[in-house]
Amino acid sequence: MAQVEFCFTCWPGGPVVPPPCLRCGSRSLYYTSGLCERCHPAAIPPPDSCRNCLAWGATRTHGWLCLGCKTWCRKYAQPAAVCRSCGHLSVLDPDQICRLCRKQTSQTPATHRPTDFDQIRRSGQQLFLADLFSSRCRGASIPTPARRRTPVVPQPPRPFTFTQLALLEATRSLKPRGSKGLAQRADPQLAAWVEQFTRKRAAQHGWSPDTTWRVRTGVNILLGFETIPGTAIAATDVDILAELRLPVALVTTVLKDAGLLHDDRIPAVIAWTEQQITHLPPAMTIEIRTWQRIMREGRTTRPRRRPRSDITIRIYLNRALPALTQWAAQGKTSLREISHDDVQAALPPTGTPRALTGRALRSLFDVLKTSRLIFTNPIRQIPTGYVDSNIPMPLSVHHIQNGLTSPDTATALLTALLAFHGLTARQVERLQLTDFDHRHLTLDDRRVLLADPVLDRLSAYLDHRHYWWPTTQNPHLFIHFRNAHTTAPVGNRWINMRLGPHLTPRKLRDDRLLSEAHAGGDTKHLMELFGLTPGVAQRYTATLKYPDLATPHPGTHPTPPPQATPRGQHLPDAPHAGEAPMADEDSQRHHNSAVPDTSPEERKRLLAAESCNGPDCQVILRAAVSRLPTARYCSARCRQAAHRFRQRHRPRTTPPTAASPDHSAMP
Repeated sequence: MAQVEFCFTCWPGGPVVPPPCLRCGSRSLYYTSGLCERCHPAAIPPPDSCRNCLAWGATRTHGWLCLGCKTWCRKYAQPAAVCRSCGHLSVLDPDQICRLCRKQTSQTPATHRPTDFDQIRRSGQQLFLADLFSSRCRGASIPTPARRRTPVVPQPPRPFTFTQLALLEATRSLKPRGSKGLAQRADPQLAAWVEQFTRKRAAQHGWSPDTTWRVRTGVNILLGFETIPGTAIAATDVDILAELRLPVALVTTVLKDAGLLHDDRIPAVIAWTEQQITHLPPAMTIEIRTWQRIMREGRTTRPRRRPRSDITIRIYLNRALPALTQWAAQGKTSLREISHDDVQAALPPTGTPRALTGRALRSLFDVLKTSRLIFTNPIRQIPTGYVDSNIPMPLSVHHIQNGLTSPDTATALLTALLAFHGLTARQVERLQLTDFDHRHLTLDDRRVLLADPVLDRLSAYLDHRHYWWPTTQNPHLFIHFRNAHTTAPVGNRWINMRLGPHLTPRKLRDDRLLSEAHAGGDTKHLMELFGLTPGVAQRYTATLKYPDLATPHPGTHPTPPPQATPRGQHLPDAPHAGEAPMADEDSQRHHNSAVPDTSPEERKRLLAAESCNGPDCQVILRAAVSRLPTARYCSARCRQAAHRFRQRHRPRTTPPTAASPDHSAMP
């Protein structure tokens, strides 16, 4: 309607209903010349719903189609039809399903069953905004402006002496946003600087292109969060990348290499301790926190103290908690109020529980006393005893066979190394590829000849290792999907999970050492073969008194031996392996000239109390001879014990007669 000065809304006597659009027939958004805003070429229509998938945000630029539907219509170039699932008129795929129903299936958990579109239709259709679905490969590289031809110059972060505090603490969520826009928000110069550390670590540890891309994307997302480029990123903020399934540990390592990480994570042992002591009085809680801090960090001033491991702190606190809870229930508000009688009442009566609880309480009160937080040490003069030693037991043959024949190559190799060569769990964790040389294995200062079953399982595991991680730079023998991109060894938990519920490294090692002791029964042989100390070797040779330990029935455990003797004592009449007979005449003369007045029981008591039970020292002390040129004492303590023994029982100067008793057969 040309030459009309009023619109239909402002028409005199109106408003007047505008006529329908001459092109599309719409009765809304009338523009001019008989056309609506969607059809007039000079109009700028607002966004509207996609005419194919109903996503809001489509524009006239692509014919009122979103970018996904534009590709969909080009791929399935066919007339619009009715969807067999929702009944919507749109372009369908070969299965007669529209794009809206296909996108709806991506919101449901993935299963191995065929997609049930009827179930999706009954639960309703969730519409979405147009052009928000991006592919994984977009935005991964360092963002560079399209018109910028000069390369981005990496610039190190500027040092800041301040920290921008947040006005309101809000929880971030990356699931509805994707990674494209967040990765492009990073500062280009700073992103190029961190990229150098990403490529360096990727080359050192053999990362795959996909792993490198994921680390780069995660780093750029975190750099995009910074309001001031160059400030340190909190380690707790890196955990949000787990929502996008990005490697949190590797991103943390790269940021630490670049000097952009502020580690504000609370150690697990501290968080665990806070949970355990919530029911204790405030003063007692402060004292326990002080003890824990000194145990973890140590002390460089007098009295000095070395730091302890987190496992030691957990064990000590677990043992001390029952006593602390008992004192808190009695109305004690601080450990300063604990007396000698309170400790006596809280300790278990006897045995290993008393020894372990006393050890934990002794550590707690010693630290607090040296820190001047308590006045006296109430456990100072209370004997708590020692932990009862146990006798090693053999394993079931059936369980060992299952481990050796396991289809898992890692389990089979672990069982073989532990069962054939008696390695410790720490030695298995630290094994490296360079420790193996053809048929030999180098352990510390020992060179072990590998058995044929071990070599077969080693070859199978190396093939498995190369197949799954061909580019890994981890030097350790055993790796898994978590440490394949690093140089860290496996943990004790991974080894126990591989061995299963019936086998542990300690049990397999005890079974191997027990078998070797019953096969040879020589302490020195065990020391040289497995690198044991004399005391540890004699723990296994002392079981020769029980021959049933050497022949367990398959699938069953042998009859348990009598109760173990306390620490520092020998089994009665147990043979001492490794005792070499004194063949020289001088030794035999001194041996026959020993005092016959000392009873065997008295001699055993003196030997058990004054020696370390080493094989060489036992030979010298039993014969009661002066120091021989070939005799070797294991320590100054045993040399002094031999001197005291000779002073108490001086040998006779008269030569032995025919009636003199022969002590050469003394056990």
